[in-house]
Amino acid sequence: MTDRSIIFFDIDGTLLNHNKKLPQSTKHAIFKLKENGHKIVFATGRAPFMFTDLRKELDIHDFISYNGQYVVLNREVIYANPLNVQSLEKLTEVAWTNNHPVVFMDHEDMRANVPSHPYIKESLETFKSNLILKHDPSYYLGRELYQTLLFCPEGTEKQYEETFPSFDFVRWHSVSVDVIPKGGSKAKAIKLVTKKLNIPSEKQYAFGDGLNDIEMLQAVKNSIAMGNANENLKASAKYVTKSVEDDGIYYGLQMVGLL
Repeated sequence: MTDRSIIFFDIDGTLLNHNKKLPQSTKHAIFKLKENGHKIVFATGRAPFMFTDLRKELDIHDFISYNGQYVVLNREVIYANPLNVQSLEKLTEVAWTNNHPVVFMDHEDMRANVPSHPYIKESLETFKSNLILKHDPSYYLGRELYQTLLFCPEGTEKQYEETFPSFDFVRWHSVSVDVIPKGGSKAKAIKLVTKKLNIPSEKQYAFGDGLNDIEMLQAVKNSIAMGNANENLKASAKYVTKSVEDDGIYYGLQMVGLL
């Protein structure tokens, strides 16, 4: 098919509803897109191991994970942007003194630097998954980490932003932020993917709902915010579709002429 488009989908709050379920209308829409020859790519803040089942269910194996730090295309890693280990070690020390736990994450697994903490429990429960988080304070040694979760109340991340300029801090929960390399984003990864596949801007689409999707929707010509999206995100999008709970993906794809 020469008229192929590429569509980037965030996962939580976009493909998956608030119960972490894939609406039937969304599943139908994805398979219809594939049948019509379009390229589908996940673009998520999640780790690769946190959406394995979804990749299998939809038979999609191209993804941008960790908000752009680990990218797989045609089952091959085409980009990996790890955190600076020395800065991460210092951040962990500061967080420890503040009673702010951290979770280290590579492409295969994640480990916490504390045995347990209420902030970790509260935020990770929102994924409604069966992932078991183990304790290993030295997990950052000898491996490449693409994201770290820092568990701290809203506003307290400011002190870390000022102290660690080599990192970006992206809040995704009232008690948790993603820590990624400075300047890393879904938008940069999308530019890499679309250049590699030689897909022009007018054939690029992206759906999202969260603050970590703002740069992505600003970078993609045909950007669609979910009806349940953050208001700042809606302002960054070209289109606004219905909520994920109201068949927003299916409706949005019809709205932009892909279905």
